[in-house]
Amino acid sequence: MASFFCYLMSIRLLFLLSLLHAIATNCSASSQPLCHDDESYALLQFKESFPRNVNDCNDPFAYPKIESWKMEGVDKDCCLWDGVECDKNTGHVIGLDLSSSCLYGSLSSNNSLFSLVYLQRLNLASNYFSFSRIPSELSQLSRLTYLNLSNSSFSGQIPSQFSELSKLTSLDLSYNSMLHLVSLKGLVQNLTSLTDLRLSYVQTSSPMPEIFSNLSGLTTLHLIGCRLHGDFPVGVFKLPKLENLRVSENQDLMGYLPEFYSSSPLRILWLQRTNFSGELPTSIGNLESLNILSIGSCNFFGRIPPSLGFGQHLVNFPWPQLHILDLSFNKIQALPPIPLPSIFVYSVANNLLEGEISPWICNLSSLYSLDLSNNKFRGILPHCLCNVSNTLSILNLRGNGFHGTIPQLCAKGSRVKMIDLSQNQFEGVLPRSLSNCEMLEILNLGSNRLNDVFPSWLGTLPKLRVLILRHNGFYDVVGSPTTMFAFPKLHILDLSDNKLTGKLPFEYFRNRKSMEKVDANSFTYMQASTIVLLAGYNVPEYYPYSMTIINKGKETIYPKILEVFVAIDLSSNTFNGKIPEFIGDLNGFQLLNLSNNNLIGHIPISLGNLTTLESLDLSQNKLLGQIPWQLTQLTFLESFNVSHNQLTGPIPHGKQFDTFDNSSFDENSGLCGSPLSKKCEDLEPSPLPTESIEEEQDSWFHIEFDWKIIMMGYGSGLVIGVVVGNIVTEKFGRTRKRQHKRGRHQLY
Repeated sequence: MASFFCYLMSIRLLFLLSLLHAIATNCSASSQPLCHDDESYALLQFKESFPRNVNDCNDPFAYPKIESWKMEGVDKDCCLWDGVECDKNTGHVIGLDLSSSCLYGSLSSNNSLFSLVYLQRLNLASNYFSFSRIPSELSQLSRLTYLNLSNSSFSGQIPSQFSELSKLTSLDLSYNSMLHLVSLKGLVQNLTSLTDLRLSYVQTSSPMPEIFSNLSGLTTLHLIGCRLHGDFPVGVFKLPKLENLRVSENQDLMGYLPEFYSSSPLRILWLQRTNFSGELPTSIGNLESLNILSIGSCNFFGRIPPSLGFGQHLVNFPWPQLHILDLSFNKIQALPPIPLPSIFVYSVANNLLEGEISPWICNLSSLYSLDLSNNKFRGILPHCLCNVSNTLSILNLRGNGFHGTIPQLCAKGSRVKMIDLSQNQFEGVLPRSLSNCEMLEILNLGSNRLNDVFPSWLGTLPKLRVLILRHNGFYDVVGSPTTMFAFPKLHILDLSDNKLTGKLPFEYFRNRKSMEKVDANSFTYMQASTIVLLAGYNVPEYYPYSMTIINKGKETIYPKILEVFVAIDLSSNTFNGKIPEFIGDLNGFQLLNLSNNNLIGHIPISLGNLTTLESLDLSQNKLLGQIPWQLTQLTFLESFNVSHNQLTGPIPHGKQFDTFDNSSFDENSGLCGSPLSKKCEDLEPSPLPTESIEEEQDSWFHIEFDWKIIMMGYGSGLVIGVVVGNIVTEKFGRTRKRQHKRGRHQLY
């Protein structure tokens, strides 16, 4: 009996041993094989082909993945290296993700990367390849299904051999502005499996080929700023899987919107700044999946289709998932419906819309930007607007017919950064709730009927940079600041054409730092920016600030405002007294207008320190004495006017002063010399600068910066030479189509 029991136990033990062996064998067979030696060496050679200088990496979110690659220790298996993906069965390298990896240098044609013939996915985005050419040898990686070289500083022509990568489903070469594509058709004609194509800012200069209508699997197409021209194939809109279409910033690209199927999966339609035209089709309301509709700066016209609601109730809105609506800069005529509370950007600026604003707008609990500017809206603003100030950053109602008092816009904790209510008919006093707008950067209330004293209490706003109150009924003495920290960031102030009196309010800026220096490397534009989560993706949202001011005697539109632009316009008031001598300490000015006041005394010599000044207007005052010769040192001065004063003596000569005509000096009976016909008698040479003045000027030029190095020539002006696209207008004479619109970067 005992022997039989032992026999059974031995059988069971053998069974268990065989079972353990089978398990071990299966586990060994299912474990991932090691990386192949030849591929490991190829990756290491790739690593050695780039200099390892982490200081060259300017992206704070990037890190050098290849630094961890090595053939020693526990990390010798390349399948475990950062950014490397291997096939679980064969061990071959099939994926390489080196995006934002601080790669710096050129990608040569004999790079070992091209020996990784099993590679299916390659991502080299957001590196710096020194504007080298893309090697045609990339076509040797014939198994590639995903290729991303975006934002990596490549240049030259895209190799024609790319069309041989017939298995590609995703190709992204966008944001390489030095890349050129000879033929868009030639690139895609063999890439019939494409689902995602992104070529934004690649210079194609070609028509949009009809072949795109045959890419039935296409879900994403980004061709922003590619210089496309001709007619856009209408069949692209009807592709059965297309979700994301962006062809904006192609001004010579023509087309129209077709009738849309109710089954269309389109989520993003981005056509702004193209030559698309026609009426909006009624069936556009069928796009129930739409997240973003951006068709601003096109040539659409007519009334809003019935499918979009002519009513003001939320239940009429056709796009339940819409987050961004941009219909700006068209010729649309009827008021669109108020969208759902989930809307993030709502812009219908520069159209022919009219009507009143419904209180329903106060229910938009997620609203970031509301732009109704330059239409024909009228009526009184809903007083409930303060309800959205906790989310609202941009409120632009400029150029309409709104009237009544301005509602209390800002509650405690307000996030508003820009308020533009200019060119309306608002009246009464400023709402004191504006003092709650602690995030406010630009406040433009110009060209209304406001009647109030100067709002010195706005000086408590820590981030206010632009304050425009011109052409209103502000009155009384501006007075001196009650604290040295009033208006700490202000560098554009326009109080012109009001009823203000007393001394010039330069005391507000006497201790200011923002007006003292101009950073020659800061030619960036003022804008509001944020990141919004849309459909699970982080989407950057930008809104450039704009303004209209009088510059060089003409009304000038600034579609964008340079960070370095500094301007003060106090003209057409009744300010009196002298121009303070310390004004020369505020040496960051580009524009200074003190005309049409009651100013007396001499022109301060210290104005010669304002070396960045482009426009100086002191006309229509009671100024005495001579024009300081030091003003000839203002080598960027394009516009100068001291007419209608009581000035005497010779007009200075040299540099910019030799370009000014009679009108700059008219109605000063004591002035003489060119360009006036009155000759100067017993003319003595102008005195040479004293040694102290020479030393002071020489010190300033060397300590601050040498503007002659930064800008060549006297005639163009510093800021005007940089701000491309500023439009000079006679009030509302032209359609302002180059203004605006948000430079959103690539969406998901």
